[in-house]
Amino acid sequence: MEVTKVINATRTFKIGEVETKALRGVDLTIESGEFTALVGPSGSGKTTLLQLIGLLDQPTSGSVFINGKDATRLNRDQRADLRKGTIGFIFQFFALIPTLTAYENVELPLLLNGMKPAERKARVNEMLEAVGLSDRAHHRPDQLSGGQQQRVAVARALSIRPSMILADEPTANLDTENGKQVMEIMQKLNKETGVTFVFATHDPRVIKYANRVVTLRDGMIVENGNSAKA
Repeated sequence: MEVTKVINATRTFKIGEVETKALRGVDLTIESGEFTALVGPSGSGKTTLLQLIGLLDQPTSGSVFINGKDATRLNRDQRADLRKGTIGFIFQFFALIPTLTAYENVELPLLLNGMKPAERKARVNEMLEAVGLSDRAHHRPDQLSGGQQQRVAVARALSIRPSMILADEPTANLDTENGKQVMEIMQKLNKETGVTFVFATHDPRVIKYANRVVTLRDGMIVENGNSAKA
C-alpha cells in the first residue's frame, strides 16, 4: 500500500537576489511499513524532502500525495488536518514542552485531537510502556536523560496512531548507546505495529538499521534503494 508519493518535486529558497535550489525534480514513493533512511551530506536536500513529505512545507513545483490525496492542492488548514491524523514527528532536539511531565507531553496531541479521558489515559500508558518509560511518567524533561527524552518524543509521535513517522536526525544529540536504544525501539515498533518510519540522517550507525536507503546529493536522488517489502 502506497503511503507517500513525491512527483517531480522542486524546492527553491530565495533570500534577496540569491536563489538556492534545495530539491531538483525529486521522485520518490514510500510504501506502508517501510523503515527508510534519507541520507546525504549537509545541504543534500534530505531535510527539505522530509519537510515536504510531512506537509510542513510546500514544493515550488511538483506534487506530494499522502494516502492518495494531492496535498499540494489543499489549503493550509486542510494540510494541517491531514497531517494531524496521519503523520507523527520526531525532531533532533526532542521538542518536548519543559513544564510538562513525560506523561503530559505524550498526552498533548491526544488532548488536541479531543480524545476522551479514559481512552487518553490508556493510550499514554501504552505508549510509555512501549518505549520503556512507565517509571518516568511523572518526570519533566530536565529530569530525564537525552535518550529518555527522545524516547518520550517517540511515544508522543506514536500516540496518535499515525500511518507514518518522520524523524529528522533522531540520534544527532545522543551518545552511541542512547542512539542505539532509540533506533532499536523505533525498529521494534515498526515491525510490531507496521507504522512507516522515514528518517533523515548522515550517521552510519543509524543508516545500518534501515531496510531501504535513499541517497541525496545536491538536491537530487542519486541512489534509490529498494524497499525490503518490494
